[in-house]
Amino acid sequence: MRCVECQTVHSVQVERERLVNLKVIVNRDEQSEPYIIKIPAKEVLHIGDELLVDDPSKDVVMTKIASLETDRRVEAAPAETVKTVWARATDEVPLKISVYRSGKSHALKVTVSGDEEVAVGEVRKVEGCKFAVVKIKLRGEGFADVAQAKDIQRVWGREL
Repeated sequence: MRCVECQTVHSVQVERERLVNLKVIVNRDEQSEPYIIKIPAKEVLHIGDELLVDDPSKDVVMTKIASLETDRRVEAAPAETVKTVWARATDEVPLKISVYRSGKSHALKVTVSGDEEVAVGEVRKVEGCKFAVVKIKLRGEGFADVAQAKDIQRVWGREL
């Protein structure tokens, strides 16, 4: 490396980043599939983080970390200490919908992009059923007026 000020050349030791193989169990619509990815050993993983799962022998999947297993379940840990990551696919997610009509609720389920926004008051049409969104339940975090599909547990609507 050459010094910008004095033009002297100095040798520099570049430290190579060590990678570890990490087992990731990806849940997609109630089906789980194991993946193996390479990740920097020192990278700290946290529950709730998004993790790009790129196994050369399978597809690339965007996920959200649901659980980390070392010798026990932990909230955060360096990749080198993690035995298994449990994650939920978030690129395409099932959106569960309950539509109220004629005194009864009808369950619907549609696969949507995880980034798709759903808002209270918006009108949607699923499987020939047109409804207005009246309530959105988040995954373990209460309710919201607007949320991305990957964060939604269930949507309630009233038929129009």
